Amino acid sequence: MIEVFLIFVVILLTSAAGYIHKSLTFTGAIAAIFVGLAVFLGFGEKGLFLLGVFFASSNFWSKYKSSDKSIIEEKLAKGATRDWRQVAANGGAAGLFSIINLFNHDMTWLVGFAVCLASANSDTWASEIGSLSKQEPLYIRTFKRVEKGTSGAISLLGSLASLAGSFLISIIGFWLFDLSFFLTALVFIFGYLGNVIDTLIGAFYQQVYVCKECGIETEKKRHCGCPATRIKGSIFVDNDMVNFLSGLIAAMAAIGVLYLYN
Repeated sequence: MIEVFLIFVVILLTSAAGYIHKSLTFTGAIAAIFVGLAVFLGFGEKGLFLLGVFFASSNFWSKYKSSDKSIIEEKLAKGATRDWRQVAANGGAAGLFSIINLFNHDMTWLVGFAVCLASANSDTWASEIGSLSKQEPLYIRTFKRVEKGTSGAISLLGSLASLAGSFLISIIGFWLFDLSFFLTALVFIFGYLGNVIDTLIGAFYQQVYVCKECGIETEKKRHCGCPATRIKGSIFVDNDMVNFLSGLIAAMAAIGVLYLYN
C-alpha cells in the first residue's frame, strides 16, 4: 500500500513539474496524472518508466533549440506546451491498453501499449528534430519542397529521427519487459509505421486553415486574433486526432501480426 502511495506521489510531482516548467498546461498536467495512473495499474512501475522515457525524451527535443522553431510553431496547431488533448492524443491509447491489460493480462496488450508509445515518440522526434533540417521538406502528395511545419511533409533528418525515436522505446521495452527479439522488432517497426501513418493522414485528411490577416497557412483555427478559414482537410481531423489514430492503428496492426504469428 505504501508503494502504491509513493508511486501516486511520483506521478503527481512529475505532472506538477511538467506544469511548472511549461511542458504541460494545467489541463495537460491533470490528463497526465490520469494516463500515468492507468499505465501504473496496467503495467506497474515498468510501464510507468517506459511512459516516462517517452515524455522526457519528447520534452527534451521539444525544448531543444526552441527559438529556432518559433516561426514553424505559427503553422502548427499547438506549441511545445501540451494541453489535455495532446496528452490524450499521445498517451490515451497507451492508457487504454493498460486498462485492458489490468482486467485481461496478456502479452497482446503489452505490445499494443509499447507500439503506441513508440509511435508517439517516433512522431515527436520526427517533428521536433526534422524541423531543424537545413533543407525544406518534401510534401508527399506532390514531392515538391514546402515550408517546414507542413503536415504530410518529410525530410531525411526527420525520417532518421523517427526511426531513432521508435528504436529507443523498443529497446527499453526489451530491457524492461524481457521481450523476445520478435516482439522488440514488432514494436520498433510498427512504432515507426505509426509515424508514417501520421504523415499520410496529415497529408490527405488533416484540416488546414489560412489566416485572413497575414495569409499564412496554419493548423490553428484562430490566427492573428481572428478566425481562420479552412481550405482543406476534414473538419473532424485535427492534429490531435491524427496523433491518436496513427498510434492506435499502428498498435492494432501490430496486434494483428502477433495473432497471425501465433
